[in-house]
Amino acid sequence: MTALTEYERLESPGLWRASSLDQRREVIVSLRNTSLVLSDPKTEMAIVHWSLPAMVREGAGKSPALFKPGLDATETLEVDDDTMILSLDKVIKGLHRRKAHPGRLRGFILGTVLVGLVGGCVLWLPGALARQTATILPEPNRAELGQMALEDLERLTGSPCDGGLGQRAASALSERLLGKGYGRIMVVRDGLHGAIALPGGLVVISRDLVEAPPDAETAAGFVVASLAARGSEDAQAALFLRHAGMIATLRLLTTGTLPEGSMSGIGEVLLAQAARIGELEADTLLPRFVDAQLSPGAFAAAVSGSGSLSQALVAKDPFAGASPLPALDDSNWISLQSICFD
Repeated sequence: MTALTEYERLESPGLWRASSLDQRREVIVSLRNTSLVLSDPKTEMAIVHWSLPAMVREGAGKSPALFKPGLDATETLEVDDDTMILSLDKVIKGLHRRKAHPGRLRGFILGTVLVGLVGGCVLWLPGALARQTATILPEPNRAELGQMALEDLERLTGSPCDGGLGQRAASALSERLLGKGYGRIMVVRDGLHGAIALPGGLVVISRDLVEAPPDAETAAGFVVASLAARGSEDAQAALFLRHAGMIATLRLLTTGTLPEGSMSGIGEVLLAQAARIGELEADTLLPRFVDAQLSPGAFAAAVSGSGSLSQALVAKDPFAGASPLPALDDSNWISLQSICFD
């Protein structure tokens, strides 16, 4: 069908030229359903058929109008009949609008792909960068991460207690649970119940864990559980770097230091994690207690409100409630209990 049904059959005179070397020849121009027919006016025999979708007009607005059967064609047709010119213009424009526009489609596809790639990078790249950086992060930078996180946590818990004898006792507990010459256990007064493990071997425990229980088993149990909740050091470092953001992580890679304020807001995240320590699986916790040569019984009693976790720890306790090695000797335990006394 032609683009405009009112012009499905229309005739006018015209001048047709087969090529630039030929003379112009009078023809009858007939607008048909899908083609333009050029006929001999004497015999009324068709000379040539042009496909309407391929037709183009050269020099729009000029008179007489000059049409061609295609962009590269050498044939031409001159028409000075206003009705035929108007009809052909409308038909050609209408048919061209119906044609596919490969360039537009390619542009749309390319744009969609680019948007997808950018979106994928935005979602994937920060996490991938944080994970990769965490695997190559040297110990001093891990310690820096932990210290910056501790400083932000202190907004909510206050500074760690620093009683002299208590600090020596905390060091003894650190050596017992974290290893000789590595790590540091600190006690804070407010805002925390339980324990939080930070990068660089830092562990923060709450004051109630050293003042209320009869011995160090409960505090030690929470320290061990916090290490299990942390997971691998690489995984925790990656989490902290993701919190810091991609720009800060790139700064760390290029300069070796994190921008000030990179751990802002991490304190709330850490306290929320500490509150969910009772949601851990027994099978996740037990290997840690075995490595520490510590019975999970005291910890299980402290989280007895967690129900299934507490029962599973007691049922699977390989030490039957009696730790092979004491968490802390009596003198150090008494000193640790006084760490927050002024």
